[in-house]
Amino acid sequence: MAKKHTAQCACGSVKFEFDTDPGFIAVCHCLDCKRASGGEAAIFFGVPESDFRLISGKPKAFHYIAESGKGLDRNFCPECGARVFSTNLESFPGTVFVTLGSLDQPAGIEPMLEMFTKRRLAWARPLGLPQFESMPH
Repeated sequence: MAKKHTAQCACGSVKFEFDTDPGFIAVCHCLDCKRASGGEAAIFFGVPESDFRLISGKPKAFHYIAESGKGLDRNFCPECGARVFSTNLESFPGTVFVTLGSLDQPAGIEPMLEMFTKRRLAWARPLGLPQFESMPH
């Protein structure tokens, strides 16, 4: 049976699904997220690994050590290069972090906070959300 939320890469080779409604939706301005997203910030949320199901494709993982010193695997489509989710996060075991842009139906899923605002570029305006200079506790 299909799950509630479906997502995919830009070319549709890598597809995945989950039922968990996104609860911790963050706009992250850290340098790691800037580099990984290619933009000023990245928007992502956590899904329990037990609920996450890869439907098709074979994403390629790149193991990365974040500024925090903790490791994670950034998964992307080897066909189109789109980053779709992160796994094996030392800081959040048992959680897959999904990028908002990979969702087939992102409407109604809105950020709840901004973090690493100390790294926000001067031209980027704060959203009317709770602001955290680094990782919220």
